[in-house]
Amino acid sequence: MLKLTFLGASGTVTGSKFLLQTGGSNILVDCGFFQGFKQFRQMNRDDALIDVQSLDAVVLTHAHLDHSGYLPRLYKLGYRGPVFC
Repeated sequence: MLKLTFLGASGTVTGSKFLLQTGGSNILVDCGFFQGFKQFRQMNRDDALIDVQSLDAVVLTHAHLDHSGYLPRLYKLGYRGPVFC
């Protein structure tokens, strides 16, 4: 079974995050930082958005902040898995 959940870049251009679930794997595609209006920037502090312990890998499509800027926050929350660029 394949499931794709949009965690960012929905309703705004920044904060690109997609959770791809395939069988027993959870892969975060992009790890973007929300930018712009305060209401969006505050979403960068929402630790409940991603369960870092359940992630098997992070895949970054490119290095712009709106696709990779949340990565330090993931590490602060305990993520130690692979990051593919």
